[in-house]
Amino acid sequence: MCGITGVFGYGASRLDLDAATLDRMTDAMAHRGPDGRGTHYDPARRVGLGHRRLSIIDLSEAGRQPMANDDERVWIVFNGEIYNHGEIRKEMEAAGVRFRSRCDTEVILRLYEREGERCVERLLGMFAFAIWDAAKQRLFVARDRIGIKPLYWADVGGHFFFGSEIRALLQHPSVPCRMDPQSLYHNLTFLSTPAPGTMFEDIRKLRAGHRMTVDANGVRIDRWWDALDAPRLPASAWRDEEAVVATIRDRLKTAIRDRMMSDVPFGVFLSGGIDSSANVALMSQCSSLPVETFTVGFEGRDTGELNELHHARRIAEQYGTHHHEVVIDHQSVLDYLPNLIDQQDEPNLDPVCVPLYYVSKLARDNGIKVIQVGEGSDEMFLGYPMYLEAIRFAKRLAWLRGLPAPLRSGVHGLAAPLLRAIGHRALRWEELLRRAAYEDVFWGGAIHLGDREKASLLPLRGARESSWSVIETIYSEIDHRWPDADLAARMSYLELRQRLPELLLARVDKITMSVSLEGRVPFLDHRLVEYVLRLPMDLKIRAERTKALLKRAVADLLPEDLVHRRKQGFPAPMSSWMFEGAFGKQVQEALRTSELCRDGYLDARAVATLVDEHFSRRRSDRGGLLWTLFNLTLWYRRWILRGRTL
Repeated sequence: MCGITGVFGYGASRLDLDAATLDRMTDAMAHRGPDGRGTHYDPARRVGLGHRRLSIIDLSEAGRQPMANDDERVWIVFNGEIYNHGEIRKEMEAAGVRFRSRCDTEVILRLYEREGERCVERLLGMFAFAIWDAAKQRLFVARDRIGIKPLYWADVGGHFFFGSEIRALLQHPSVPCRMDPQSLYHNLTFLSTPAPGTMFEDIRKLRAGHRMTVDANGVRIDRWWDALDAPRLPASAWRDEEAVVATIRDRLKTAIRDRMMSDVPFGVFLSGGIDSSANVALMSQCSSLPVETFTVGFEGRDTGELNELHHARRIAEQYGTHHHEVVIDHQSVLDYLPNLIDQQDEPNLDPVCVPLYYVSKLARDNGIKVIQVGEGSDEMFLGYPMYLEAIRFAKRLAWLRGLPAPLRSGVHGLAAPLLRAIGHRALRWEELLRRAAYEDVFWGGAIHLGDREKASLLPLRGARESSWSVIETIYSEIDHRWPDADLAARMSYLELRQRLPELLLARVDKITMSVSLEGRVPFLDHRLVEYVLRLPMDLKIRAERTKALLKRAVADLLPEDLVHRRKQGFPAPMSSWMFEGAFGKQVQEALRTSELCRDGYLDARAVATLVDEHFSRRRSDRGGLLWTLFNLTLWYRRWILRGRTL
């Protein structure tokens, strides 16, 4: 796991690049690779590559990057892990290819020499890499299937910049540092920026499963993998449900075992839920040594029910792990806040970033360099109650979709006032009815504000594209390519394309790498993803119970009450902590003086009303929204108003 960056002047204009600037771009990500650094600078060809190394496989100097082939005409910088690199190496050695190292980086390099841009199709793992091909005067860039590893880029006047983090790009004076108002608008809905956009006007993300080539003809991007590419399963494939359950168990265990590949200590985050507990159980079967487990808990008012420490301890005791815990409170938020904002060059507004940081730091402080996490399980196996809610409403309101648009509008217009009059809980029903009438019931598992809710919060500053358009594009694709896909498949596909890569996996990468820790996600092994996505909904949900297949697959490994206990998620009690100590005061002060209001991006009066309602307790909990606006305010101060000057 590493940090990569680079520049290529493919256009006719002169590239303003020197070794010192390349060094600054590289060292801006020192936290991603404290074990080594390297650069390749070729002023004649107007190309520069930079790399920060976190040594995981082949700790010797033979694994240094940028890495070149034998005649130094092909160079690579690589961030990630290739779990099948040993198999590919044996195959290529049998064909006469000679290797100089044991690292997976060289496998990609040799594979590119033989297969060109199709090399990505052979790789099993998580990755973002760039290959400079001097003979073809071309830069080739690729990102893994699911989007576990990030890749940001900018094209400025014929100069192409890329990096694992935006901060690297901003070290070059040619890359503008301006906020994109459309991305701010989307952030308030999705808690992150949908790809390919970022919060910076001229900086983009390479989408998951995409690759790009840059040469004298410009920048070209194409998709090389999508979950829908996998062949559909015949009905006979799931008639034997026990065989389906066994397949899931086998593929999950294989994914966990593959991700134990490491020359350094590794462990697992253990919340005590079914995902992390299954991870511990199956990892224990694959290891002769006790598993290292790490858990975070909470202190403070109204946090008792959020703690899962006792559940985690039960699993740790059952499997004899080396267990570690950290407990945080509102002061922990204040202590971490400056670092959080500095790390979030691309803001991730999920409050879980705070406990994730502390459990990541706990692991790193105990000598761990590789950690397995449970992201993706809920999205593939339908683990959240909100999935059930969306399915119920979609079924009940299916008749509404068949009506002409004016009639749908009329039904909503008549029912909406009645639902609003019932009370707060019915507001959610009214929102689902509105979506069923005009858009789609399910927008994603982490939808903060819809377009209507944002109307009073954001002044009309420039043209805006509805946040529904992001979702509509993804739904349109699955509807076109898989017209008879059921509700479960449509929701999981949406999560795979939007929430997972842009929010959850971005969060894992950003936070774990801030403490030089590599996060691995076995539930998102693409072989498991392709299989589960194609299974019918009535296997995934049984008797109104979520995760039916996964629960059956691991039932013999875990206590029965844990397998069937209510889904809790990975919380962060920001709202209650705002009523304790200096944290709430800082939130209020920042929002009352927010430059986002001063500069016309947020409505100052609406923000002040939200603050007053929450801290006077006159209305229902507004803490989640205040945390979002607070984060955005601090991010705007650090990354836009002061930007590259820090």
